[in-house]
Amino acid sequence: MKAANIAALARAGVAIEVVAETGSTNADLLARAAQLTEPLLLVAENQTAGRGRAGRSWLSSSEGSLTFSLAWKFDGGPQALSGLPLAVGVALGDVLGQLGVQVQLKWPNDVLKDGDKLAGILIETQAAQGGGTWAIIGIGLNLIMPDEMEARLGRGAAGAPWLARMERDVLVAALLDGLAEALRLFARHGFGAFCARWNLRHAWQGETVTIIDNGTVLHEGLAAGVDDTGRLLLDTLDGRIALLAGDVSLRVKP
Repeated sequence: MKAANIAALARAGVAIEVVAETGSTNADLLARAAQLTEPLLLVAENQTAGRGRAGRSWLSSSEGSLTFSLAWKFDGGPQALSGLPLAVGVALGDVLGQLGVQVQLKWPNDVLKDGDKLAGILIETQAAQGGGTWAIIGIGLNLIMPDEMEARLGRGAAGAPWLARMERDVLVAALLDGLAEALRLFARHGFGAFCARWNLRHAWQGETVTIIDNGTVLHEGLAAGVDDTGRLLLDTLDGRIALLAGDVSLRVKP
């Protein structure tokens, strides 16, 4: 991949850097946030210490994965970013669908294909000098999922071989354009502009799910989508409740 090629293909008007290898593109951009003056896409051909939500590891390979982070500045504090991971999921779903890969979304930050995880989203924030907030939006996308990688994960995971055959520069440019458009819309209207589209892709709509925190079941009920702030709506025996993301896991009840 070459930054100049991606920039020539993309319409987003975002600065782009490509590195051969790094530990974590999110960590790199967080460390640079104080010096940033404009949005920046950082793509790693190989990421050795990728992270998922709640500090979990994100396993990837240079041949079978695409890993990148996008630094984007928003006005206001982190509280104004409620629902941003879900909006990013909608943007990814739209772009992947246009490229021939149909996906579903799992609350709060996963992209699924045929019920298995295809992509993960990790958003971290840092206050910007002079006001506002930098959102560092990290994305890991599986392209090819070999058996040995699934064995290391200890669970099923999806791949998208069709995307693996694309030129990487073309794929990254398409994803960047979709994300930039979505982030500008989010800055103007918040998650409300994405809510209906997220619910259309909701993988577990109407399914009985459990909300688990550190092995303890906190809630159980029918998944009823999300509201316009990104909270999960759960129909329980005691009525409908709305849940913020936090560090919890959502699982379909067997």
